Amino acid sequence: MARPVAFITGASRGIGKAIALSLAEAGYDLILSARTVAPGEAHDHSLTVHKTDARPLPGSLQETAAEVEARGARSLLVPMDLTDRASVGAAAQKIIDNGAAVDMIVHNGRHIGPGLMDLFLDIPVDAYAKFFEAHGIAPIILTRALLPGMLQRGGGTVITITSSAAYETPPAPAGKGGWGMGYAVGKAAGHQLVGTLHAEYFGRGLRAYNVQPGFIGTERNHIVASDLGHELSRAAPPSIIGALVKWLVTEAEAETLSGSTIEAQDFIRERGIAPGWVA
Repeated sequence: MARPVAFITGASRGIGKAIALSLAEAGYDLILSARTVAPGEAHDHSLTVHKTDARPLPGSLQETAAEVEARGARSLLVPMDLTDRASVGAAAQKIIDNGAAVDMIVHNGRHIGPGLMDLFLDIPVDAYAKFFEAHGIAPIILTRALLPGMLQRGGGTVITITSSAAYETPPAPAGKGGWGMGYAVGKAAGHQLVGTLHAEYFGRGLRAYNVQPGFIGTERNHIVASDLGHELSRAAPPSIIGALVKWLVTEAEAETLSGSTIEAQDFIRERGIAPGWVA
């Protein structure tokens, strides 16, 4: 891969796919990772212990790759389950064995499972381990594997797609405007990586950012809303987060923001990063 290379988790749909397409347009080749490789695959993505949901969701790595390549970029598919440490390690090794010089890591993938929208006493204790594994441990494993090469080449960029659940009090109980503690524990664990990387490696050319996207109208969120008889009329499109990530790797001002948490929708609106989008 002669062009700069970005590695994105959760790239089969939603924010991860939008970031991949935006970076392809910015001149990057892509390493794409997620559980869903082909259209129609079914995986458990239940929000609560009270209802199992394993319906196939729109989107797959193959479809993202086709759209990336239509934009003139090349892609490598690296399937991975973020809750499975062996799967994460194997994915990191595949990237290294492929010889790709990764310039950018986007930790976007997340665990969807019971505990995400459950009340505290309903969350099985075992559920916390999956959130912590996917949001905390998996990004550590992947970054440890790819960071040395980035530093040898003079640096790069690491972005974590975080959440206000990592650092704010829920505005309401889970399922009524708030979130479950399982999700909060996972996001809080993942949120800490950026600060550490900035403190230790900014002087060696590494830039690191937490991006808090706000409420986004992903394919999955549209389905959940439809189940409840609603439409996501106020949700922002995933494309604006793709535009922001592109801005972070192409604009000189972004260097001054390394180590910070970017509240995406306010930031995008203030700087006019996504023309045509009205908040």
